[in-house]
Amino acid sequence: MILYPAIDVLGGRAVRLLYGKREAVTDYGDPVDCARRWADAGAKILHVVDLSGAFGEQGGFDRVLEHIAKLGVPVQSGGGLRSMEDIHRRFRAGADRVVLGTVCVEHPEILYEAVEKYGSKIVAGIDSRDGRLAVRGWTQTADKDAFEFGCEAKALGVADAVFTDVGRDGALTGVNLADTVRMGETGLNIIASGGIRGIDDLRALKEKGVYGAILGRAIYTGRIDLAAAIEEM
Repeated sequence: MILYPAIDVLGGRAVRLLYGKREAVTDYGDPVDCARRWADAGAKILHVVDLSGAFGEQGGFDRVLEHIAKLGVPVQSGGGLRSMEDIHRRFRAGADRVVLGTVCVEHPEILYEAVEKYGSKIVAGIDSRDGRLAVRGWTQTADKDAFEFGCEAKALGVADAVFTDVGRDGALTGVNLADTVRMGETGLNIIASGGIRGIDDLRALKEKGVYGAILGRAIYTGRIDLAAAIEEM
């Protein structure tokens, strides 16, 4: 199972949000320093998100991403991508894989075009709130079933998806194992996200054959030792 240390960037700072709420923020410092820390711990890929973009704000994210990409660890990146030009720019800034969330729901033709052009470098971001898709930085809930969307993404040719239970994100309440496994039944390779609090969550995911897991607050607070987790997983 692949572990993806998360670096969420808001206003040029590495932060963690509680339940994705803009006002419930913990600042963890310079995002490039965080990236270097996780790279030194053995991370094989980093998950770097433009939260400013997700909230419709400008935050100089491309420059941050460029610096992180120069560390030499592959980067998977999402947040604030609303057009093909946004996607092109994210790749130019150094992303190896791009996660598309809101745009998949509001403009599915862009997801189709992106998969046609970039293939397996496009990852679906499936953010679920009580089984419905959460969009626009999780500030809105779309009238769309998350699992139905997973099937549609797979049918379009998407191979991998980040599945986030918004109600658990940043809360260290434990991963939503049942829904994560269910999403995997779509045929997508699922990268679990939201609520992971300790090594037991990772072991449970691995036992169920889950493809990957994104680690946020658990590694920032020391609940999970990233180097040890990578070695075990």
